[in-house]
Amino acid sequence: MVDGASSGPDGLDGLDGLASLAGKWLGLSAAAPGPRHTAVVVADRFDRMTWRDTYEQSAALRELAEELEVRHDHAADLLTDVFLAAYKAGPRLREPAEMDPSRLAGHQVVTALVESPGFTELRRETAGDPYAAAMAILAQAAALRGLLERTREAGEQAGRAGQARQDAEEAASAVAEALRQAAEEAGRDGTVPAPAADAVRQAVETAEAAEATARQAARDAARALGAAAGGVRAGARSAAAKAAEAVRQESALLRAWGVGPGELERMPFDQRARLAERLRTGRLARWAELIGRFRQMARGERARKVENTTGELVGVTLGDDLSRVIPSELAGLGVPELRAVFAVRYAAGELMLYDSQGEQATGQGAIIACVDTSHSMYEAGPVGITREAWAKGCALALLDQAREAGRDFVGILFSAPGRLQVFRFPAGRSAGTDRVLDFAETFLGGGTSYQTPLSAAGEMLEEEFGDTARRRGDIVMITDDDCGVTEEWMRGWNAAKRRLGFRVFGVVVGAPRVGEAGSVLEALCDNLRSVEDLTDVHAAADLFRVI
Repeated sequence: MVDGASSGPDGLDGLDGLASLAGKWLGLSAAAPGPRHTAVVVADRFDRMTWRDTYEQSAALRELAEELEVRHDHAADLLTDVFLAAYKAGPRLREPAEMDPSRLAGHQVVTALVESPGFTELRRETAGDPYAAAMAILAQAAALRGLLERTREAGEQAGRAGQARQDAEEAASAVAEALRQAAEEAGRDGTVPAPAADAVRQAVETAEAAEATARQAARDAARALGAAAGGVRAGARSAAAKAAEAVRQESALLRAWGVGPGELERMPFDQRARLAERLRTGRLARWAELIGRFRQMARGERARKVENTTGELVGVTLGDDLSRVIPSELAGLGVPELRAVFAVRYAAGELMLYDSQGEQATGQGAIIACVDTSHSMYEAGPVGITREAWAKGCALALLDQAREAGRDFVGILFSAPGRLQVFRFPAGRSAGTDRVLDFAETFLGGGTSYQTPLSAAGEMLEEEFGDTARRRGDIVMITDDDCGVTEEWMRGWNAAKRRLGFRVFGVVVGAPRVGEAGSVLEALCDNLRSVEDLTDVHAAADLFRVI
């Protein structure tokens, strides 16, 4: 007989006693929680749609997910959470109590990632950018494999604990069902037939055993998750730092090559991935930092440049140009007693003015960069920067210069007589990153000829003058070698310069003798400088003030 139950005349247990016995399990059955969450990061349908679109576009993501799913349950859910944590500007994580127990290991990994210092830095590059968030996952691929291995046992334990808890909840529900059945079979005096009473007692015993199993499984899972916590935190810090560095490097690489955020936003995922891969593996990938410094320097010089002035400040002189009056003279206007003195000095042309000298930016036609790509341009300086890298960095900065000024740009790569390749970048049209990279990465090899590229440049300026009547183009000759030109060619060259009014700037890279007094290059150029330190982008700074 069940303790506390009454027995009827037929020796059957009473309903009140059975209800008292089953009371605890009835409460557990009523309080059983609903379905738990499998996603750690709280996200709306638009976030999830972004993840699905990105996943479909990235073969690398799909391959990683398939690989991880072979060894680890729910790996795809983890990748989704890592993506959303990187993509959302302020990701909110669910509490562990809200999670399906089988996802507690994943919750531990995502929490450790989000709380690591490197992840905050990572989100500066990835927030709102699906491509960058996907790249962050791929950059962490090896670390994620390690984290999944570290939490594998804990995840299995948590999964077993979840199943045990589900079994206990189902056992509690079985108690409620057995009692309901007993109530239906009870007589008017509250007695319950023996089979129904036995069913209630059996359900209670099963529930007690299931509850004990669930509590033990929960303790085991908590110990396993706790044992893994230290390693997970360390692995997460390393993973986040590595991902932040990878994403930062790619962003810097894209900026160095002049790929702006607006262009990236419009670029399809696959195209952006191919571009990033090309930038990482191209011939000049090692010199992205140098190229970026060139472009930054050129922007700074353009900011200093003032059209239609005499140039760079060199001192103080006397005169009546009010646009150049020094501050101390202007201060006199604030003192009534000195205003008459200022007027007298102004009338006499004796005001103190900033003195300046320099060259005036007069170019209107195309900017043409003739870049030597003969074998000797492979030669590297003391820190490993090649002459070619310096020359291409300078040429790309000149491309920016032309586009800023609304001028056509032409890149002419040359080497031996008759060997050249021309890249045209008309003003008003997108340069096209692929086309810019083709220009930067092309290398012809062989010897050196001045006549071949300069003749081509002159013909282009002649053509431009015939089409648009624009004169005063600028040619920049970047080379490390000297060679002769014929007298006949020189006469034609000088005649073209007089007619078209173009200027020729020469840059000697790594070979000072080429630009010595009396050299052919000196005779060809209106303005010539020599660069020996290939780490110094400022050696060509004046070009960007006068072109």
